[in-house]
Amino acid sequence: MAIDPLEVAPETMRQLGYQAVDMLVDWLVANGETPLARSAPREELERRLMEPSPNEPASFEEILTQLQGDVLSHMNRGDHPRFFAFIPSCGTWPGALGDLIASACNIYSGSWDESAGPSMLELVILDWFKQWIGYPPEATGILLSGGSAANMTALACARESRIGSMSDDVVAYVSDQAHSSLARAARVLGFQPHQLRVLPVDEHYRMRPDALEDAIDSDLRAGRRPMFVAASAGSTNTGAIDPLLQLAEIAHKRELWFHVDAAYGGFSALTERGRGWLAGIELADSVTLDPHKWLYQPFECGCLLVRDAHALHRAFQITPDYLKDVESSEQDANFSDLGLQLTRMCRAVKVWLSLKYFGVDAFRQAIDHSLDLARLAQRRIEASEELELLNPASLGIVCFRRRCEDTAEEDRLATLNAALVGELAASGLGLISSTRLKGRYALRLCVLNHTTRAQDVAQVLDWIAQQPLPTESATKALPQIEERHPDVLDAWAGGSELDPVTVRAIPLFSSLSESQLELIARSSSIITAPPGTTVLTRWDYGRDFFVILNGAAEVRVEQELVRALGPGEFFGELAALDWGASFSYPRLATVTAASPLRLLVLPGHVLNDLVHAVPDMEVKIRHAIQQRLPKS
Repeated sequence: MAIDPLEVAPETMRQLGYQAVDMLVDWLVANGETPLARSAPREELERRLMEPSPNEPASFEEILTQLQGDVLSHMNRGDHPRFFAFIPSCGTWPGALGDLIASACNIYSGSWDESAGPSMLELVILDWFKQWIGYPPEATGILLSGGSAANMTALACARESRIGSMSDDVVAYVSDQAHSSLARAARVLGFQPHQLRVLPVDEHYRMRPDALEDAIDSDLRAGRRPMFVAASAGSTNTGAIDPLLQLAEIAHKRELWFHVDAAYGGFSALTERGRGWLAGIELADSVTLDPHKWLYQPFECGCLLVRDAHALHRAFQITPDYLKDVESSEQDANFSDLGLQLTRMCRAVKVWLSLKYFGVDAFRQAIDHSLDLARLAQRRIEASEELELLNPASLGIVCFRRRCEDTAEEDRLATLNAALVGELAASGLGLISSTRLKGRYALRLCVLNHTTRAQDVAQVLDWIAQQPLPTESATKALPQIEERHPDVLDAWAGGSELDPVTVRAIPLFSSLSESQLELIARSSSIITAPPGTTVLTRWDYGRDFFVILNGAAEVRVEQELVRALGPGEFFGELAALDWGASFSYPRLATVTAASPLRLLVLPGHVLNDLVHAVPDMEVKIRHAIQQRLPKS
């Protein structure tokens, strides 16, 4: 009889399992005492880990020792109680064991015939999720790797359901606070830059229903087909929840597919206050959820729910000859017919096991605990003379910054606060991240970890409030902080009448190098417009950037004059700059020539390159955005 070279004896399997579990328990128990942010240069890790593939076996104990010393010791502890950066991760032990069971059993969860039990378990989990958000029983869904995959699947389903093959006249809408995965999904699915409208938000960072309606009306007048709108139920920047009831009404009245990205905040629906905040989510055509966030599951675990079960099935079912043996009807649960993956693991085991072990009430209490701690953080910030609240607590996220008595200048405040982020990480006490809110640099504290306590929040906030601010000289080497912005697409053509000397005389370009000035001279064109000419129209698409050389222009939003511009001033920067994946804002205002107007027109992709290369120019553009975006 041939010997199986990969066989492990039952007793050895137990011994290896005990060793691995002992190591994991020790690693998890020591969580609060270990550094929460550790990295290493690539050269060092290559020295430790880069080796020829092993032909001979090594002892399991030796392997675990290297794993601990050279791998696990060089990573962030996202489950640390004072990890408040990005979106913390803190799974549960039963959930981890569920992953072990699913992996050890090597469950294929793609077809009912091959995995009826695991498929039924996934249906049970999806049914619980539907009940929690008020979705109809006949809706369907699928567990995926995370919110990015769910958003991609939702957009693909919507497109297939509403229009079929991709068309150049289709338009989708998101807010400027939408998750970047929606931009990535649109790009992968073939949406061109002008086909994803990035809309401005209100003072609470929520999508504006009036902006959505105006953009839809503009696209309809232009002969385009509005198809999809994505609302946020917990944005990553601030935890903002869009006005779901109003947006659902607009989408359904206009026959758009209404998607709610609730990857971050969806499971707050388990709490009484969360259910109130998420009113309207039950009206969505599709909903993204992320059990590896507020439901405390180990990575990876995302979910998409779709109201019309037939739509999801039709969008993805393809049955070649080699799969005819497991072909199913829609009444069966072939999950490979509901998404991109044919071979898919079983994510339902860990969710089911952890929910059964703890009970839903325990998760409800954990979510409420995190929400309470975020409110506590807000109160401490408001009571502090050293800290400034920039956005109230929303779904566990609080945005704030350190004050500075010596300056109120935004760029200096940004540099000082950025230094504090780095110093906090270096201290080992805690970790926070940063963002920008309407041009202002913000410290962002996200409370999601079920092991976090009030003293953890207090320690980090007290450190930020009391840490000596760095001196001017100590912050000179800090990198410039950049907002997320887009590229591509030119609108008007024409010959340039400029030379580098003339370009340098424009204040915005005064700090550019000779080669950069020559780039503008080569890339730009000059246009003229008589008085009364409309240069830009609100909600139109275009990526060109304009600088006034001579004359005056008026900027209006809904007929209201919001500013007048003269020589050396510029407009069109919001639409020219990259929001993400080559998508950007539409034109957010109408610009008209108030006198004979002579304009330098610069393609958006050239502006993007310059903004990223020239810090001084980036600062000037960002100041304009900060002033103009709230009025758009």
